[in-house]
Formats: sequence, C-alpha cells, structure tokens
Amino acid sequence: MSLTRTLTHAVSGASCKIHDFGACLVSYKTGAGRECIFVSRDAKLDGSKAIRGGCPLVFPQFGQSGKYESMPQHGFLRVNFWKADESTMYDNELGAGITYTLDLKDVKQARGGKWDDNTTYDCSCFLHVKINSQSFSTILEIKNTGKNEFEFQTLLHTYYLVDGKAALDGSSCYVKGLEGYSCSDKVSRDEYMTGSDPIVIKGLTDHVYNPPTGKDVVNVTVGVGGGREISVKATGTVGEKSVQVSCVVWNPNKENAAGMSDFGDDQYHDMICVEPGILGNEILKAGESASLTQLTEIL
Repeated sequence: MSLTRTLTHAVSGASCKIHDFGACLVSYKTGAGRECIFVSRDAKLDGSKAIRGGCPLVFPQFGQSGKYESMPQHGFLRVNFWKADESTMYDNELGAGITYTLDLKDVKQARGGKWDDNTTYDCSCFLHVKINSQSFSTILEIKNTGKNEFEFQTLLHTYYLVDGKAALDGSSCYVKGLEGYSCSDKVSRDEYMTGSDPIVIKGLTDHVYNPPTGKDVVNVTVGVGGGREISVKATGTVGEKSVQVSCVVWNPNKENAAGMSDFGDDQYHDMICVEPGILGNEILKAGESASLTQLTEIL
C-alpha cells in the first residue's frame, strides 16, 4: 500500500503529493509542470523518521530549548501517521483539495514533557490542502478537545526548491518583505532589526524573524533561482482573534548538510526553507481552535 497520495486539479493539471507520515506535502507541480517543493534525495520515506523536505508540521513547540527541552524536537505531528479524510476530497473549477486528520490518541511517537502518555491535554489536528494552477495552500488547524488549556507553538517548515543550484547566489535566491522585523540569529546569537536589504544565504542560516507591533501577516517574496519568484503569505488565529506570525529562514549549508544522514552533502545549494509560525507561546483554551494558514503562489 502506497504511503503517498497524489492530488490532481483536473482543469489546470496542477498536482501535489502528500505523504501519510506527518501529512507531509512532498510535491507541488503547477499546471505547467513546474516542481516547487524540495525533498532530499536521501530522505526517509518509510516512516522511520521525519521526512527531510516537503512541508513538515511543527506542534506543540518549535525546537527543543528552554521550557521545551524535555519534549522531542519540533513535537509530534511530523513523525506520526495521519489519516486522509476521503469525504473531504474535491476537484472543481477553482481547485482540488483534501483534509488529513490526527487525534492525540493515535500519536505513537514523539510524546514527551507535558504531552507524555499521562498528559492532561487532548487535541485533534487537521491539515487542509488546496491546489490550483499557480498556487497551493496548507492550513494547519489544532482543536483543543480536552478540559485544560495549553500553551503551544506551531510552524509550517516548508522547503522550497531552488533552481540551478543557486541557493547561495543572492541575486537569484532571497527573501524580501521582512524589513522591520526583529531577527534572532540562532547561529551567531545576534539580535538585530532587519533593514530593507533582501535576506540571502551566505552560510549556515537559522534566523527567526519576529514581527513588529501591529504586523500580523507574513507577506514575503522568495527568489527561487532562474529569475523566478514565489509569494508566501501566512496568517494565524487562536480562538476568535488574529495573532502575529513569525517567519524562519533556514539553510544548513555545507557544515550542517554533511552531518545529516538524510540530506545530500551538496543539496544545500538546491533549497531554502521559509517557515511561517505562531511562536509567541499562545494559550489555546478548552474547546477552542487555532489555525496557521500558508498560501504559496508561483509568480
């Protein structure tokens, strides 16, 4: 039985592939057949570890530091099998889509900290995927189905394919639209305000960009090689209110790529991660839902 489902928009010919493990989007091709998603040639696709590439889902925390050090890296969504809800599948003039679901009771791996087997929390998770000729959207929805509120972070860890091995060419690969954000550089430990210059990959890059007051929506343009660009827009909600969305830019570069068994040593030239996330330690009350919406358009 295949672990990967192909979703096709009949009108335009656009398609995507979604892996049951982590409900990970591992491919999106436009109606013209252009691939936009990067997956490492050495990625494990058998459910033995998180998929290296695509769009891994991060919850209930980003990373593994501070108060989250007792919890597995990036949480449990990306390392458990989700279920495709066949009743939600559609294909019409406007697009094609499907929803994947994961209930906490079905989480077998990466429990830890306050989410261990004896947790007092409960949740149901949904990933809504939609595609059309020139865009795809992923909406991660978390519903608190328990009696207790919980603190959380969530992020869409999207790997974009960079044409022509141009990830380190700042004229071809860049992120524009994060001016005025505060940057936390996880490599140098520097903290600074982002200026108007595009963000480019100069080496090992692990930057968290937090928005200024009054800025909730991420709206960036990403150069992906060959003179091509994509637009990434992201919004977040918790309960009835909009919340601020941060943006992470990541590339492992030579030094870290060589240390990852599921990542080709030279493939840092082929990708850039641009990752919207709700990273402000929000509280989700019992009965409420949170959502993180990402829309990627091919320009």
